[in-house]
Amino acid sequence: MIGLPRVHHRVTDSTNERARALAAEDAPHGTVVTATEQTAGRGRQGRTWTAAPGEALLLSIVIRDLEPRHALLPMVAALAVCEAAEAVADVSCEIKWPNDVWVDRRKLSGILVEARPAAGWAVVGIGLNTGVVEFPEELRDIATTLRLDSPEPALRPLLASFDRWEAAEVADVLAAWRARDALEGSPVRWQDGEGTARGVDETGSLLVETADGALVTLGAGEVHLRR
Repeated sequence: MIGLPRVHHRVTDSTNERARALAAEDAPHGTVVTATEQTAGRGRQGRTWTAAPGEALLLSIVIRDLEPRHALLPMVAALAVCEAAEAVADVSCEIKWPNDVWVDRRKLSGILVEARPAAGWAVVGIGLNTGVVEFPEELRDIATTLRLDSPEPALRPLLASFDRWEAAEVADVLAAWRARDALEGSPVRWQDGEGTARGVDETGSLLVETADGALVTLGAGEVHLRR
């Protein structure tokens, strides 16, 4: 099952880095690495993710025996974070494509999936803000936290939800994700253009309708709400 065995570090550079090392040494499916403090965590687009003790739930999960459905692991992780957050705090979560979890349009969680298909494994890294006392000035208007005394209460519901969604049918994952889609119908922009978000297709790619009525499919990269 997802969550066993569990390897915990008081301080580590990156839970993803530790989980990747374990995966390369044949750690079993479902192995989870957690940390109280992370000093060099990685986010999407080359960003860093650091966390002081007690401020965030920091974990990485080893997934083995990859199948085509595992292409939706970023969506699976986002759904698990949403359900865990709502189980332990009075919040309502949405997901900004592909896997940023939002509460009131502020980022609550970051997710990074690093896959090695040739080796048959992937690592799903999750950082969930549970008790950040004060965000840096540049994040105060765009980030949020659950305001928990400890990140530990969020771990069990997150792993249980991830376990369920990781084994679910693709259609069920997509339906649940679409119900939380934060961008549907919103004006968005990306590096090469702008338009209106029209949900996701069967592969999890974002659909955007441009001003001339064309439908653009975005399989990777970042999109931003257009003001």
